[in-house]
Amino acid sequence: MKNCFVLLSLLMGFACSVSAQSLTGRWKTIDDETGRVKSVVEISERDGQFFGAVVELFRLPEEDQDPHCDKCSDDRKDQRVLGMDIVRNMEAEDGEWDEGTICDPKNGKVYGCKMFFENGEPDVLKVRGYWGFIYRTQEWIRQ
Repeated sequence: MKNCFVLLSLLMGFACSVSAQSLTGRWKTIDDETGRVKSVVEISERDGQFFGAVVELFRLPEEDQDPHCDKCSDDRKDQRVLGMDIVRNMEAEDGEWDEGTICDPKNGKVYGCKMFFENGEPDVLKVRGYWGFIYRTQEWIRQ
């Protein structure tokens, strides 16, 4: 009986450590230029790929409180930013997520995307949008 309890404890600990490394959940996006929290993105898995939708916006009083992606040129054109999938088709690969895209609703551009946990820290997600060799990296904080 004691051995069963030890085994169960080990399995539960393993399950918790695996879920801590999960990409899914709600993430506060931090603007890499201002350091301000801009939104909350909820990342979910669909058919083995990961998608991120904006579920909350933190707007300054002088900003449009219900922005639309009027500069987007794909299917997101004129879509409300709130509820929009800004992250699409991310695939897990060796503890990172890659091969997907991220849309910046502010300028309507779609970039290649890579996501990873730096130094194994499961509550700080590095989100890198890139175009060729040019990239920007933001930190998203698990909510």
